[in-house]
Order: sequence, then C-alpha cells, then structure tokens
Amino acid sequence: MGKVFTHMTMSLDGFVADPNDQVGELFEWYEAGEVTVPNPNETVSFQVDDASAQALRELTGNCGALVAGRRLFDIARGWGDKHPAGAPVVVVTHRKPEDAATKWPTTTFVDGVEAAITRARQIAGDQDVTIASATITQQALDLGLVDEVCVSLVPVLFGEGIPYFTKRDRHQLLDDPIAIQGRRALHLRYPVRR
Repeated sequence: MGKVFTHMTMSLDGFVADPNDQVGELFEWYEAGEVTVPNPNETVSFQVDDASAQALRELTGNCGALVAGRRLFDIARGWGDKHPAGAPVVVVTHRKPEDAATKWPTTTFVDGVEAAITRARQIAGDQDVTIASATITQQALDLGLVDEVCVSLVPVLFGEGIPYFTKRDRHQLLDDPIAIQGRRALHLRYPVRR
C-alpha cells in the first residue's frame, strides 16, 4: 500500500492562494527552468529546473489517485478530467455535479474526507495518494490519515489569503524535512510522526 501525501505550493507566510483564490506568483517555479516534465494534461506545461524536476517526479511518479475539495475542483474546472499528476481525482463534496458521469468520467465524487481517502486508496492500489487541497489536508491530518506533508515554499509574501494550515483540532509533530532547493521554490517533505 502506498503513502498518503499532501502537497501544495505555499507563500512564505503560509498561503496557497490570495483572498480571490488566485495563485499569483506561487506557480512561477513551474516555468522557471529548461527541463520539461511531461504530464497528461495538454493545457498544462512544466518547464522547471533540474532540482524541481526531481521533486515534481517524486510527487507525481507514483501517484495513483489525487484527493481535492470541491472548491479547488471548481476553480480548476476539473482539470478537464486530466489532472497533471496523471491520476484519477477523488473530490470531496456534498453536491455532486449533475453532469459528472459525462463531463468527468475519471473523477469520483464522495461525501467526506475519510471516505475520499478510503476511495483514493482503493483506486491507487499500491501507489500513493496525494491530497491537493488545503481544507482537505487539514481534515485528513486531524483524522490521522496523512503519512507525509509536502510543501513547495516560494519566495513571496501574500499578507492574506487562503492558508495551507489553519487552526487544527490537535497538535501534530513532524519529522525532520527532506529538502530540495529548486529555482523559485524550496521543496520540503515532512514525514508525519505517529
């Protein structure tokens, strides 16, 4: 069985988007190099430096399913049913889109974080599950469902916006980080202590 990771690109002051859900300079690292990292979504391209290419491959190379919240899914327009991680998406929502079966046939919609992680693990099999949503990450951490927290930390201060982490239900200790210094991003992986 694979691990459950979280991954978000975050500003130095802890935000994954500005107050209007825009990422601004957060995603500059995806275009800051000469190395092309292929993905199945033809509308998204990654041109990163060597170090960031290594980090990106580590995050996506063994991804068997991705979990996102409905808000992120709507903002990204469902990634056109082809998430750049190259894995099926499980969306946590209380209201499934009416055209889900025809518009997003590889996307699964479930009610609740625990159900989403369970379904994503079934889909992923021996591969990893990646959570790519701040609110879902926080809830999954509180439920003890996360094995590793990953952050691509970028050199920008937003001052306000959508935080990666907010008030949590419990204290969580992480192990020492594994760090990869890329251009425009410091990629950090923190194993969760049990």
